Amino acid sequence: MATVSPQTRIQAPERERRSHAERTAETRSRVMAAVVASIAEVGYQRTTAAEIARRAGVTWGAVQHHFGDKDGILMAVLEEAFDDFARLHANPPSDDDGIEERVALFIDRSAKHFGSALYRSNFEILLNLPTDLEPSWQREMLAAWIRIWSRYFPETDPEDRRSVDLMSYTISVLSGLAATRMLEGRRARIGSGELRYLKDTLVREVSRCDGARSKSAARQK
Repeated sequence: MATVSPQTRIQAPERERRSHAERTAETRSRVMAAVVASIAEVGYQRTTAAEIARRAGVTWGAVQHHFGDKDGILMAVLEEAFDDFARLHANPPSDDDGIEERVALFIDRSAKHFGSALYRSNFEILLNLPTDLEPSWQREMLAAWIRIWSRYFPETDPEDRRSVDLMSYTISVLSGLAATRMLEGRRARIGSGELRYLKDTLVREVSRCDGARSKSAARQK
């Protein structure tokens, strides 16, 4: 029988060791994914500490090490939900795009977020948060939303009441459509008809904001 010389033996590649930061990020990601999946499948009330740990495949002590308690996990999921929204809008529209193109891009990207499982979990968490719990990042999220909005619609003015109402209206419509679809079932999607009405409204109102700013600038000259 032929023998294999030491020189010709194939050495199994050493498994690359992950850093502490990588292991931490993976554990946090697994825990938050477990929360999202559990709320989507069994609801907020049955998403207990034990259920989260079981789905994530870690001990509750490990969960506490990374998040502190259940409220800490829920806050992290809320932050991740907004981060997902921000990632969808990471590439701003072109300076050459008209109002209709920018409105369509903004609504289509936003609808993808509001129709996701992550948003559904986000919605249930917000409905069930203790009334005395005040997320410290709430103001930061609002500021980030305004920055995203302003990149799409520089014609509007975040200090103007009409622009603020228009932003609030857009959030309300998107979240309301998402809530309606949740009631209709997990597989339901936001319909193109409703989104078309929202786009038409935004095109009209953003154009009005632009006209109002132009008139104001002309009066100041």
